[in-house]
This record gives sequence, structure tokens and C-alpha cells, in this order.
Amino acid sequence: MAGRRTVRASSVARGRGGRDSSVAALVGCASVSDLEAIAKRRLKRDVYDYFAGGAEDEVTLAANCGAFREIFLRPRALVNVGKIDTATTALGTPVSMPVLVAPTAYQRMAHPDGELATARAAAEADTIMVASTIATYSLEEIAKASKGPRWFQLYVQPDRAVSRELARRAEAAGYRALCLTVDTPQLGRRERDIRNRFALPPGITMKNFEGVAGVMPRPRVGSGFAAYASNLLDPTLTWDAIAWLAGVTKLPVIVKGVIAAEDAERAVDSGAAAVIVSNHGGRQLDSCEATIRALPRVAEAVAGRIEVYMDGGVRRGTDVIKAIALGARAVLVGRPVIWGLAAGGQAGVARALEMIREELTLSMVLCGCPTIASIGPGLVASR
Repeated sequence: MAGRRTVRASSVARGRGGRDSSVAALVGCASVSDLEAIAKRRLKRDVYDYFAGGAEDEVTLAANCGAFREIFLRPRALVNVGKIDTATTALGTPVSMPVLVAPTAYQRMAHPDGELATARAAAEADTIMVASTIATYSLEEIAKASKGPRWFQLYVQPDRAVSRELARRAEAAGYRALCLTVDTPQLGRRERDIRNRFALPPGITMKNFEGVAGVMPRPRVGSGFAAYASNLLDPTLTWDAIAWLAGVTKLPVIVKGVIAAEDAERAVDSGAAAVIVSNHGGRQLDSCEATIRALPRVAEAVAGRIEVYMDGGVRRGTDVIKAIALGARAVLVGRPVIWGLAAGGQAGVARALEMIREELTLSMVLCGCPTIASIGPGLVASR
């Protein structure tokens, strides 16, 4: 159980994490963008572009970050902020801050320890890691890496038996929820990957599918991931998938990939435990609305009946406080974690999460919000 994280306003938390040969590179990093700069130098171009890139002209990729810059904070004065408590809960699980680790594929391309390092750093930060269906360590290996709380992100395959087995494996391994990704009936056109002829490096595989016939074909010219996608994704998936999942596992189902308020209402009616406002980090439909813009309408449609989360474009503690003010229970971060992983392994992921926590704590001090519960819609104004 995560301990409550209460800090004095004047304190500065120190980054934590396991030893890594590149820990020295973290010294002097002041923000997530510093970690990205290190990652960009260290990663091969096609690997960096795979993690950093978006669909087509990357309009949505840019909009996810840019939309935060058009939302401003209205701080309150003369509030006792001598102690700041960033703790909250996510589907009943205590977490030290409203920042969870988003599912990101192929993490061994960023660091040999991949998802294992990420799981350990998330546990040290007292927060939830969401493991990807297409992780480079198996869901069981990730579960054994740390005792921290985990959710499992699920792509439903055309062969429902494969997905049923994944759901049951996740439940048996102690995962606490399933994140059903619904924005990927077909892979978006990721032009950086096409130009780079991206393919998985030797020795990197989708570990959860080892031994599953027909799921892992030989990559073709172009994007190697795109070659896999037709076997991984089910374009016939509909809302009945939530009831189907509820019938094969006791885990709560979170619907990931909601932008329209109407879909949020359908998720509630279908029995979802939560929704994640997400456009897949700008990697699916280009010109899709930025998630922080969609968030208030989704939150209004849900009206407190289930929990609402969001991802996409979160890079700063001020981004977190804006999302909470606009209706999110918590945010999920993906690329910041990858940049930390590439920059310094487990210690780098820990540093990325700690920097965001430090920024969130300072933002709460300066906004006059001593607790997460004190952050409300009156705190924000749009341009």
C-alpha cells in the first residue's frame, strides 16, 4: 500500500532509483526536456523517432502539448500551504501523486532492463504502472520485478481466445485492472517509421505472444510494427467487448482512447470502471482533438459516475494540476518515462517521475492548493 506523500513546501525531493552506468548523466537535468535531449543523443534515429513520432503531419502530437499552453492558472492567495499532500487514489489504490505510468511498447529498445526498470521505478514512486500488451518482457516478468501496483493494457486480438488468455494471465499475476484500448481498430500512419523502415532490433520481441501461432509474422519493408499490427488488432471490436471482458475476468475494465463525450456515456452504460481520455499520444488519427481540450466534456458527460483519467502532452507539474482542475482523477505519462529510461534506466525513470512530482508540489504551493481535493475548475482559465 502506497504511503501518503506529504512534503513541506520548502523541501525539494531527491530523485531515487537503482544504480545504472549512466546515472551520472542525470546530474543537472532540470526537466523532462533535458531527459529527452539525452535520450535523443543515445538512441538510434529510428528508435528515437518511433517513441517521439506521431501520425502523418503530427498535428495532434503538437496539439497535445500546445493545448496546455493555452490554459492558464488563477492562483489563490493567503492559503496555508506549509504542507502539501499530493496523494490520491486510482480505482481505490492509494498512489503518492495523480501521475501514473502509461503503457508504452518495446521498452527494451530504450534500455536493456526495459519494462522491468520502469516497474521498479514506478513502485518506488508509489504509483501505478500500466504494462503494455506489446511489452518486451512478459506480463509475469514485469509483475515479479516489483511489488508495486499494476494495470494491464489490452489490445483485443481477432482471435478472442488469445485476448482471453492474456486477461486471465494478468489477473493471475496480480494486475488490478485491464485498460482496453479502443482507439486502434487499425494502426495510424506513422510516417517517421515508414521513412526509417522501422523494424524491431534483433532480440527484441513481443514477449506476451511468444509461442502464440500467427501473431508474430516476419516484418516487411516499411514499418515492422505495422507488419505486426494487422495480426494484433481487431477492427470489428464494439462496445460488447466490455461485457465480454467482464465475463472472462474479475478485473475492472478501463476504456482507454475516449475523446467524444458520447463515447464516455457509452462506456458508463457498458459497465466500464473508468475511462482514459486519450488520442494515443497523437499516434493514431492526425488532427484528432487534443486530450486536455476533450477532457472537460468527457468529465461533464461522466458526471462522477466513474473515474476519468487522461494522457497526452503531459510534461510538467503545471500540466498535471490543469488536468485535475478540468476533471481528471489522474494523468498518465508515457514519453517522459521513456526519455528517463533511455537516459538512465531505472534511475532515469525515477528521476522523470520525481521531477514531475516536484513541479506539481510547487504548483500546488503557488496556486494555494494544499491537497489534490482542493484543486477545482475555478483554478483554470482558457485563452
